[in-house]
Amino acid sequence: MAKRNTYFQDEVIERKIDMKQFGKILRYILPYRKIFFFVCALMVLSSIVSMIAPLLLKMVIDEVVVTEEYRTLVLVIAGMIVLAGIEIGVTYIHQRLMGTLGHNIIATVRKDIFYKLQQLSFEYFDSKPDGKIVVRVTEYINDLANFFTNYVLLLLTYIAKIVIVTFFMLGLSPQLTGIVFLTVIPMMICVFTLRYFVRRLFGAHRAKISNRTAFLIETIMGEKIVKNYNHAESSEEIYSHIHGLSLTQWMKIVIRNEWNTPIVETFWNIGTLCLYGLSLSMILAGNNLINAGTVFAFTNYMTLFSGPLTQIAFIVQQMAQVSSNLEQVFDTINCPVDIKDPEDPVELANVRGKIDFHNVTFAYDADNNILEHFDLHVSPGETIALVGPTGAGKTTVINMLTRFYDVSEGSVRVDDVDVRDVSLRSLRREVGVLMQDPFIFRGTVMENIRYGRLDATDEEVYGAARLANADQFIRMLPQGYGTMLTGDGEELSQGQRQLLAIARAAIADPPVLILDEATSSIDTRTEALVQGGMDELMKGRTVFVIAHRLSTIRNSDAIMVLDHGNIVERGDHESLIKEKGIYYQLYTGGLELD
Repeated sequence: MAKRNTYFQDEVIERKIDMKQFGKILRYILPYRKIFFFVCALMVLSSIVSMIAPLLLKMVIDEVVVTEEYRTLVLVIAGMIVLAGIEIGVTYIHQRLMGTLGHNIIATVRKDIFYKLQQLSFEYFDSKPDGKIVVRVTEYINDLANFFTNYVLLLLTYIAKIVIVTFFMLGLSPQLTGIVFLTVIPMMICVFTLRYFVRRLFGAHRAKISNRTAFLIETIMGEKIVKNYNHAESSEEIYSHIHGLSLTQWMKIVIRNEWNTPIVETFWNIGTLCLYGLSLSMILAGNNLINAGTVFAFTNYMTLFSGPLTQIAFIVQQMAQVSSNLEQVFDTINCPVDIKDPEDPVELANVRGKIDFHNVTFAYDADNNILEHFDLHVSPGETIALVGPTGAGKTTVINMLTRFYDVSEGSVRVDDVDVRDVSLRSLRREVGVLMQDPFIFRGTVMENIRYGRLDATDEEVYGAARLANADQFIRMLPQGYGTMLTGDGEELSQGQRQLLAIARAAIADPPVLILDEATSSIDTRTEALVQGGMDELMKGRTVFVIAHRLSTIRNSDAIMVLDHGNIVERGDHESLIKEKGIYYQLYTGGLELD
């Protein structure tokens, strides 16, 4: 099992955002490239239209004020009204389209990360608290959605305006334009340098947020335990500490971000003073290339230049946060899938139930083998019980068969086919698992049982419930099989939840069945009720049983006693009792089970 990251440990992102990663981001735009290029064309049109107004004002100063030609003034005013209408209309259209485009891109990212989570092996989930996974799918993507739907549009618009206004300024005065760029270049160097340091802080801040969310979800899920053991105050202290670390990191970001505006304004004010100084000296020197109208128009263009430039500097700061979010999101999307179908998978069908473990070695951690040269051969229809003390490797054997993990050495075969050569879908269709802790989905009782086989008819659901002896208590519920259950079935007792899980396994009807502590949470009376149904369920199948209660496995065809990853005893109940070994000690209480 991978080393588990906890809520008080910062995550380390191994796959940093680089140009290759940004290339993967661009692929999300490609399906909408026609809309994207159309929006870009609209932005260019909008920017060009906004550049014409200063020229019209220059015309007013140079011609109307001097010649008092008011007809020209009326035409200029009419032209400006038309230009304003065009700019407003074009801006509305490209904002509407870009908003839709941004939401579609984020929807695709959401689907990709969710689909990847469905593909990732158990090792990924074992290595992280639930909260650190949830925050990537929710909060980080919400921030990305805001950026793609708002800031990307603004960034592209501002860049287009700056490029276009530069051409207009060059047309008016190359000398004055040179002053502008002598100011802008060092300013942007400072802004991007500041962004570099802020981006690193955002990465650390995201780790703190991830820790906080992990602890929050863990506390909510264990709220009853927290209150039962009077740990509410200690939980508050822990949360206060974790939140304080997040807040401290955020204030470091805020302090550095506050430098952004002073840097921009300082350079821009220096540039403005230099521009006015150069303009005045050129006019006093009698330069015919510049006059009052030119200076007025250029000043307007400077305003059109400085506004987008200031906003770009702000968006660059936002990109520091976005790149940190992208690292977290794409760390999951690009995470390699360890357990997957081979190129040409075998589809298991009509499985007889012959199971073979050949010289299997496995370790969750590289230096600690759980199974070592493990051999087990099971004939079709046999019921095999796996018992042993904590850490003996019982659940690991099951993980190998279901291919929740892959063996390090050796092989596991179902009907003489290596499970690594089989499609995961067919393997898990033919090998069913009844977990110790049953999970109940939000939905009706009928839907929860039918989850085992979605195409099952109502009658088949009723039959599976009767087999598990769950039908009686289900019909006593307010709406019977139509009763709506909340998350994890809090309305039901632990035994009732387990009975529903047994019915779910029954309707799936797998030829190989694994009962992983399936009756450990059921009281003795309920266990007696369900045992008859379990006996019926196990008929004609290959069954692996892991149980706390040794009384539930006495009738197994063979009992395998595991210790330190090896079978140290095997036989039926009576023969193992006579040997007076580990099984005898487990049965008589000399050793503890899990």
